[in-house]
Amino acid sequence: MDLIAALRTFLRVAETGSFSAVAAERGVTRPAVSRQVSALEDHLGTRLVQRSTQAVTLTEEGRELLAAAQQLVDSAEALRQMTASRRGKPMGPVRLAVPVPLGLYLSDKIGRLLTRYEELSVDLVLRDGVSNLIEEGLDLEVRIGPIEDAALIARCIGWTTAHLVAAPSYLEGRCPPAHPRDLERHGCIVYHRWGRDDVWWFSAPAGDPGAEIAVSVRGRFRANNAAAVQRAALAGRGIALLSHLLVSEDVEKGRLRQLLPAYPSRRFPLYVAYPSRRGLPPRTRAVIDYLAELLGEDPAMTPAVAVVSAR
Repeated sequence: MDLIAALRTFLRVAETGSFSAVAAERGVTRPAVSRQVSALEDHLGTRLVQRSTQAVTLTEEGRELLAAAQQLVDSAEALRQMTASRRGKPMGPVRLAVPVPLGLYLSDKIGRLLTRYEELSVDLVLRDGVSNLIEEGLDLEVRIGPIEDAALIARCIGWTTAHLVAAPSYLEGRCPPAHPRDLERHGCIVYHRWGRDDVWWFSAPAGDPGAEIAVSVRGRFRANNAAAVQRAALAGRGIALLSHLLVSEDVEKGRLRQLLPAYPSRRFPLYVAYPSRRGLPPRTRAVIDYLAELLGEDPAMTPAVAVVSAR
């Protein structure tokens, strides 16, 4: 039984005092209206109306139900209207987890999204690991590399670009690497997140397409946070491999030097993952679309890019 529909029918019967009048309004038979009221009486376990050939009158219980029934019907209608007004309009909070470099970059760029949708809010979670979206109450997460969880929906929104960098203070008195293999003789800052993070992959120079060079690196400092690795590199602690989102400004201002620009590092796809496409709220879709728009504006995050010096 549709309780709200039955309550609406009961209220109209109470107003008109007639099953026939309500049936005529709705284009149904009189017995159909009577059955709906009877089903409500069965549900509540009490008689609500007295039936006669002359008229339909309310019982004491029926009169007592009127105010509560009207309140329920009004609340249901308000809920329907609220849902209808939100349909297609991004409103409410979106909890979004992103890698630290992207999170710091997004913090500067989020204003455009929030200005576009004044009733939207974003709760940004910065982390360099993978989250459990359901358990942590996340709406979205940006992940690096393919999504292995078949229960998640994923959309590619861009690609990573990383620069090999070191501070002038580290390079002073040292011979800068001329080839990725030279990194084996340098102190490197390992940014560890998953797997073999102490193996760095580089593409061979133009003219040798498809070839990759793997180098095992080592150093006396490791960190699982990109911002910590960046600060250590700025302090001259060693050579680091970091997102262009973090280090491009440092390179432009001379705080860091980009090394081996002819040997670009391996790039990885960036995916935004979410639990289900079914009933995806407009607020969540708006954030996904904005992320794709924002990253698409950065040539270094498009699928094909010639990675050159950040100077």
